[in-house]
Amino acid sequence: MLAAIEAEPGRAWRLADLAGTAGVSARSLQEAFQRELGSTPLEQLRLVRLTRARRDLQAADPGTTSVTDVAARWGFFHLGRFSQVYRETYRELPSQTLAG
Repeated sequence: MLAAIEAEPGRAWRLADLAGTAGVSARSLQEAFQRELGSTPLEQLRLVRLTRARRDLQAADPGTTSVTDVAARWGFFHLGRFSQVYRETYRELPSQTLAG
């Protein structure tokens, strides 16, 4: 299931979609993720998207790209929450990553 998330992180995945792709019930998928990874499928999706956003910020030109653009590209539409989760994960603000 992680492969599907990695392959299409920009897709508007829902738990039911992920479970259907895996051929299991939503509950079975949730339990498997909790047992194996200590998180939920949607938390893993958020982490993959956050990692992709960081990669994009690192590679971007700060003169032509904004944090908002990158956040929205990866499905983070509440900039305050994105910045908070980003800082908790990477110990810096997204704007600091963009500035290089």
